[in-house]
Amino acid sequence: MPAKLSIVMPTLNAEDALRRSLPALAEGLQTGLIRELVISDGGSTDATLKIADTAGAEIVEGPASRGGQLRRGAEVARGEWLLFLHADTVLPPDWPDLVVAQMARGGPAAFALRFDATGLAAAWVAGWANLRSRLFSLPYGDQGLLVARRTYRKAGGYPDIPLMEDVALARALPRIALMPGAVRTSAARYERDGWLRRGGGNLFRLLRFLLGGDPEKLTRRY
Repeated sequence: MPAKLSIVMPTLNAEDALRRSLPALAEGLQTGLIRELVISDGGSTDATLKIADTAGAEIVEGPASRGGQLRRGAEVARGEWLLFLHADTVLPPDWPDLVVAQMARGGPAAFALRFDATGLAAAWVAGWANLRSRLFSLPYGDQGLLVARRTYRKAGGYPDIPLMEDVALARALPRIALMPGAVRTSAARYERDGWLRRGGGNLFRLLRFLLGGDPEKLTRRY
């Protein structure tokens, strides 16, 4: 299998997250699917860059803004396909097979979502995210985004905005499919802020953005 997938990951003081998420990439390396890992860092002061360097990643540095970091990472990526992945998102064990199958189909896609937590609240928030993705083709960035590089460029790429960059790109892309596998993402922010409060806040910000809200102002509320 030709190595044609670039994984682009934004980071900011993500040493603990990288220790959990990077081992899952090994299967893609073993099958020859991954061409490169691009870490787009926003000014980490912990061991993030050391871990990235040890992993053999290509490192891009710049201001902390997730949209800008993703955009800079994509600009140096050389793969025919791009997989945008948050540092605290862990790919499922069979992810290379799912990605190869989606490449054959040709369109952009995201994974289903689940949290590294149990309970009704975690299941409800993940279920809403997956329903939103299926019905409205609006996955969030913590679900991963697989897209051909030419399709990504045609859509204009990630906008350099601090919030809702994933929604902005999703609206510019062709319909995004939902792959059968589920990524596992950190529940730390939900457990810190409260599942209902954070879930409701995310929905409020999504609606405000879709109605024309300024991402800078939404970030201050975030």
